[in-house]
Amino acid sequence: MLDTQVTKAPPSLLYMVKQVELVVRSHLDELVRPSGITALQYTALTVLERHDGLSAAQLARDSFVTAQSIADLVRSLEGRGLVRRERNPRNRRELLILLTDAGRELLARHAGPVRELEERMVRDLTAHQTEQFRQALTKAWHALS
Repeated sequence: MLDTQVTKAPPSLLYMVKQVELVVRSHLDELVRPSGITALQYTALTVLERHDGLSAAQLARDSFVTAQSIADLVRSLEGRGLVRRERNPRNRRELLILLTDAGRELLARHAGPVRELEERMVRDLTAHQTEQFRQALTKAWHALS
């Protein structure tokens, strides 16, 4: 008699990363919705918080969206007074996107709840495992960039 037991392979890492991204994005959308922005807009604002004065192309790359999407996203954020655009003094043809005080205030309002979401995501990991997780994600990101 043949053994017909089938061992299921674990889900692929790509699948698991995508599932985590979808869940995080859903929770993040819920957290920032009261401020009238989306998770993608929030992500762009956090990128500018770390690296203010980026071109649209740089912001798109660092926010993981297309050039077309970033144009619409920046227009929306600018209309809400969360970012502003100004000419690059080193290249007058290029516009730089900068975070406004209102953008910084919005990020400050959400810092606690977003930190709590991140803590919830890793609550079953030790501090050492959390750091290893961060390092592994960073290595994976660099490998594909």
